Amino acid sequence: MKTTNNKSNTVFSKAGLIGMMCGSMLFCSCEDFLEPKPLSFYEPASTFTTEAGLEATLTASDRQFRNIWINGESGALAMEYRLSELAANGKTDESNPFCDINGTLVPTNMRDQTGWFWNDVYYSGIKFPNTILTYIDNVQGLDESVKNAYIGRAYFYRSFHYLNLVFQFKDIPLLTKVIETPKLNYKSTKREAILEMITENMEFAVQWVPEQKNMAMTGQVNKGACRQLLIKCYLATGQWEKAKEQADIIINDCGYELMKDPFGTFIEGGEPETWPVTRNVIWDLHRPENKLINTNKEVIFGVVNRGTGESFSEFLTMRAFGPFWVDGKIKGPDGKVGATNIARNSSKYNKKYDYARAIGRGIANIRPTYFATHTLWQVNGTDDKGDLRYNASVGNWFPMDSLRYNDPSSAYYGQTYAEVRPDCSQDTIRSWFDFPLYKLYLKDVVAEAKMSENNFKGATKGSIADWYIYRLAETYLLRAEAKFYMGDAKGAADDVNEVRKRAKCEHLYTTVTIGDIMNERARELYLEELRQVELSRVSYCLALSGKPDEWGNIYDVNTYDKQAGTDSNGGSYWYQRIIHYSGLYNTGVPVNANGRVFNYVVGKHNLYWPVPNEAITKNSGGKLRQNFGYDGYEPDIEMWQTWKEAMADEDKIE
Repeated sequence: MKTTNNKSNTVFSKAGLIGMMCGSMLFCSCEDFLEPKPLSFYEPASTFTTEAGLEATLTASDRQFRNIWINGESGALAMEYRLSELAANGKTDESNPFCDINGTLVPTNMRDQTGWFWNDVYYSGIKFPNTILTYIDNVQGLDESVKNAYIGRAYFYRSFHYLNLVFQFKDIPLLTKVIETPKLNYKSTKREAILEMITENMEFAVQWVPEQKNMAMTGQVNKGACRQLLIKCYLATGQWEKAKEQADIIINDCGYELMKDPFGTFIEGGEPETWPVTRNVIWDLHRPENKLINTNKEVIFGVVNRGTGESFSEFLTMRAFGPFWVDGKIKGPDGKVGATNIARNSSKYNKKYDYARAIGRGIANIRPTYFATHTLWQVNGTDDKGDLRYNASVGNWFPMDSLRYNDPSSAYYGQTYAEVRPDCSQDTIRSWFDFPLYKLYLKDVVAEAKMSENNFKGATKGSIADWYIYRLAETYLLRAEAKFYMGDAKGAADDVNEVRKRAKCEHLYTTVTIGDIMNERARELYLEELRQVELSRVSYCLALSGKPDEWGNIYDVNTYDKQAGTDSNGGSYWYQRIIHYSGLYNTGVPVNANGRVFNYVVGKHNLYWPVPNEAITKNSGGKLRQNFGYDGYEPDIEMWQTWKEAMADEDKIE
């Protein structure tokens, strides 16, 4: 493990807390906003003897947690989709694009954000809650319920990160406290042991963390969030009935409801004369202005991100996740530019064709697959025309052929791409795909203030970009998953249908496969769930359950993640979904785009990412286990079999 006190340090000593910055935003349930002033540095001896020190550390936990979703162009979130059946790398101008996962993701080259998850999560995501758990007994005078609520919230953050880590890296070192001196003799801890620990921790958290209705602040971890995470822990440990019971409580007893009618503030979009939005519940549900308000009965837990202070992080959703349709990428039959981004002070500007503000100027950091934008939306073999999440007529979904030629010099001025098909062959990966505008649109306050601006990216300083972490819709889908493993496919279908009925779907299920449940997650939770993590978790759960996938495959829990190759046979459920649905990975057909050739390849072993070689070599007094399929894999390296053994070893320094 690393021993220097820098940001990539995975050994957490008291000294590592010096210089820790924090500053996140919470707001009162009465919807008055507060912005805590950051503490620029800590003196551990004094900071962690006061409740203010605990609060500041929780604030730091919140900020690091938020970075998984909200961080500029959101590389971590984008990567979770690149490594799934829903998307692939779209950056065709990169010198070394992350397309060949099988060949280039190795322990000495942690591609994309795989290294970020290891370094940042261990350095900050695990360290901050461990700091609270290590020092809380030094804080005198805390009421038992207050103290246990702090512990419960610390457990939430730590357990959330560990749940992700074990389904990204599998068997990993277990860190549960702040140690006084660097430790160089860690051993990996078996995934099942870590899952057992975080399940116990979340049972404690559910007991002590208060319900949101009993809290003064929105944006803090609440009981509903703890219960939702506990459901996932129960699923990951094969306790289907307990998972269902916890979901029953959230759905039936906690006052949450699926939002079925328009509510909150109606935000009409970037330019309604270009792309009008007919008010509907799905559009309102996903406006950041409405995500965390009192009248939203569906939100369980979300992160607050708004304002102009240092607590605000830009979230450039339209730039990161939208198509690169400008800069001459798409041309009409006459060779002239098709739609382009024209500033409002230009003589060429026409309010009816202001696509820069209506849909943003994307650069397609990820390229949604054809499955994600088309066949996913078919149920019972046909498109569901009623589904508001896939509905262009109300403005929620944006088909590329809805763009209009907006250069007055074009012979096709004012006509849609559907009427006059353009030439998009220059870069079909990056420049041409449909997308859910209701998920991507965030008002760009900085750009709106400049009439000369033609680059609208998403939430900039002064914007609102609150984001969902857990909603009741996911609770229904988690209960459906539990019922499926229990053999109740009809009951599972009922839960999936609740989500579909809210979206005004015309086609409902009478029974479901695990594929139907995962498809509904993809439709409902795009850019909310961590897709690769969830596919990895479900791959493990499916193997534990012995239930078949949608193609009839049954997975052996002892071997599903120990297979190599890029052929269509075998592998995990994660791998099979990519093979069946992606249309980009492992087709054997190179993709030509932007004057270059791209080969999208993923291996069966890429279900888990490599443990960074640097972490292994610097852990000079012990051995960490490398994952199957990567250089350095040794199946006989000793691991801790229980979390209690791993905890007892933490203070043993060699």
